[in-house]
Amino acid sequence: MAGLAPEGSQFDARQYDSKMNDLLSSDGQDFFTSYDEVYESFDAMGLQENLLRGIYAYGFEKPSAIQQRGIVPFIKGLDVIQQAQSGTGKTATFCSGVLQQLDYSLTQCQALVLAPTRELAQQIEKVMRALGDYLGVKVHACVGGTSVREDQRILSSGVHVVVGTPGRVFDMLRRQSLQPDHIKMFVLDEADEMLSRGFKDQIYDIFQLLPSKIQVGVFSATMPPEALEITRKFMNKPVRILVKRDELTLEGIKQFYVNVEREEWKLDTLCDLYETLAITQSVIFVNTRRKVDWLTDKMRGRDHTVSATHGDMDQNTRDIIMREFRSGSSRVLITTDLLARGIDVQQVSLVINYDLPTQPENYLHRIGRSGRFGRKGVAINFVTKEDDKMLVDIQKFYNVVVEELPSNVAELL
Repeated sequence: MAGLAPEGSQFDARQYDSKMNDLLSSDGQDFFTSYDEVYESFDAMGLQENLLRGIYAYGFEKPSAIQQRGIVPFIKGLDVIQQAQSGTGKTATFCSGVLQQLDYSLTQCQALVLAPTRELAQQIEKVMRALGDYLGVKVHACVGGTSVREDQRILSSGVHVVVGTPGRVFDMLRRQSLQPDHIKMFVLDEADEMLSRGFKDQIYDIFQLLPSKIQVGVFSATMPPEALEITRKFMNKPVRILVKRDELTLEGIKQFYVNVEREEWKLDTLCDLYETLAITQSVIFVNTRRKVDWLTDKMRGRDHTVSATHGDMDQNTRDIIMREFRSGSSRVLITTDLLARGIDVQQVSLVINYDLPTQPENYLHRIGRSGRFGRKGVAINFVTKEDDKMLVDIQKFYNVVVEELPSNVAELL
């Protein structure tokens, strides 16, 4: 079972952090200022109503650590260097920052986002579109391996945001199919990856073609010297936001899927598993608050005892429900991602993803453990035909293999 620390052990990571801090304090003190304001909710960030609608409709309920710190300085127009591991919500951070600042009455490219791979660029395009759904944002992914003609056609018809890989974006700028005059935001995602893939010269070339007054955001898991150099050359009094790596891992958690084929067959599958659920403490994740209520009613209607909690409940009610669950007087909890990070219940040994998360990142927060005393756990994912791709993505993202659920599940707990 692979953990999530590609950088090597925790020790290396800490050593890296301290080297990094020495580097920054010795030659970077005048260059970075750190930004420490934290916003506990999306509502507190002063975002436009229609952007908030998009954020909630996408399934976000509470901002992650990087979102709590990173969205506001970006929407204030500051240059930002945001450092956080993959899977912490960086994409939605800069997408929100971009969407908040666009002038929607002007169908010209106003933001350019660069990513190291086609897949990542397309993923960012999807998130940008989804979050900007109620704003009517026009986004286009400019990546290699697709038709240049088609790119030119879409760009000439007018877009607000271009997300792309450096090669194709530079090509479009050089052919003047992508007009830089109105670009006011420039984002480098996975900057360390991009530099290690040798895109440095292309990034410099692209930057030369952009307006001189431009807001720059650099997002990266690590800050190697080349990335620092880029930030020095391009950025104006940037603020640095550093989110410490999460100690969560997937060690010791057996992961399975059940092929339910169709959404409407999930409920029966869950009821078949109920006896197994009730011997231990289990958490069942669904993707929306409304579905929490729906599933809770259905389960109670079949005489199964369950608790439920989601973001529409006031804090007091949630605290009471969590207390009951922690004490073991209720054994099955139905909830949304909002509470995935807060459920540190010692006895939870089974997690069921009734709905797969909308993003691979949230999978870790639902089933991950802070490696506590090597306790074992089991995660069961309900997979419909539509979910096949997401399950593949999750396995790739975490470098794990999720096997089909065997019939003796009770013995595994």
